[in-house]
Amino acid sequence: MQSKLYFYMISTTDNKGGRRPLILISNDDGFEANGIRALVDMVRPFGDVVVCAPDGPRSGFSCAFTAVDPLTLQRVPNARFLRNDYSDCEEEPDPSLSVWSCSGTPVDAVKLAIDQFCLDHDDPSHCSFPEARLGRMPDLILGGINHGDNSTVNNHYSGTMGVAMEGCMKYIPSIAFSTCYYNHDANLEPLRPYVQQIVRRVLDEGLPRGICLNVNFPAREVFEGVRVCRMTYGQWVNEVVRRPHPRGYDYYWMVGQYRNDEPDAEDTDQWALNHGFVAITPTHMDVTAYAFMDHLREWKL
Repeated sequence: MQSKLYFYMISTTDNKGGRRPLILISNDDGFEANGIRALVDMVRPFGDVVVCAPDGPRSGFSCAFTAVDPLTLQRVPNARFLRNDYSDCEEEPDPSLSVWSCSGTPVDAVKLAIDQFCLDHDDPSHCSFPEARLGRMPDLILGGINHGDNSTVNNHYSGTMGVAMEGCMKYIPSIAFSTCYYNHDANLEPLRPYVQQIVRRVLDEGLPRGICLNVNFPAREVFEGVRVCRMTYGQWVNEVVRRPHPRGYDYYWMVGQYRNDEPDAEDTDQWALNHGFVAITPTHMDVTAYAFMDHLREWKL
């Protein structure tokens, strides 16, 4: 087991001219989703915000990125994003917020944002939007707020967690936020004090290298508190529905029901959510099973 934790720490004003932290936000529900708009509103007091998110839903894309098709990147007017306003209103300049949509996955969105806006390239022609170049890396990467539970094994499928893991792989403190409300019009305001408290603590104290946070909220407006817990062992069952096509072949729907394989374990994220608690699960980028390594060496392969 690793014996040291290396923390990456920042504060609400960095040491380079008193600038506010830079927060990069993406999701897997698309830039028009209520959850990402709510998250931006919750965290704007803590820093300058860049939103770069898919142009539509990308649930279940996990850490996938696009390697075959070309990607596009488009600026979204702040008014359209913040107020869901599609009228041709005059844009008010706001250097503390920029919003972008991309045609790829959540991880594509993070990679594009870092490459096009954050890295300080020697060749200015590398960037399609030179006026948007920031010349500094994000201090914090956030995914969400996802409309749907990303606890237990959903962690591995989630594009929201893909955002946090991508940040984690770049050694940037990262958090994924999800709510068990699947209704995209759900009231997310009760999440505000918890999101802000978690973001503030991570900005102030950092996170260990290679660790991000998976934060899930139960489907309710009053919470019993916060629990730090482990991932539940469970699995999806009855996952495929076969249907006959009128042209003579079969097609399939991916569906399924979740089965909790340890429903009585009280230290898990599912138990916490089922009992009204906000569940926070620290998640490793390093997937090495250290406890099994010595036994595996005994196989003498």
